[in-house]
Amino acid sequence: MDAMLDHPQSGDRFRGRETIAAQRGGHPADRHFTLRITGHAHVWVSECVTIYDGAPSYTVTVMGFVGHQVVHETQYFAALFGTPAWRAALAEPTPGRTIEEA
Repeated sequence: MDAMLDHPQSGDRFRGRETIAAQRGGHPADRHFTLRITGHAHVWVSECVTIYDGAPSYTVTVMGFVGHQVVHETQYFAALFGTPAWRAALAEPTPGRTIEEA
């Protein structure tokens, strides 16, 4: 069974395991950290931080499996942003982070 990788924010679709491997092989990221992997049966989700040019980008990947193979993967990317003033007084920082106002 073949695989597909989607990037909804850019509209990119990579079809086929060779194409996906080539896309990952040319990745410009400096570092990659997996924060959490969770799922059940045929749907799994990973949360990661990827460093591009010294700046962190949070990534969520949703993976659909058939058997032991990923057949569809969708990746979402988000840059860091500060806490808006309207909710700063209600928030506490997540572990390893500080609250900065936007």
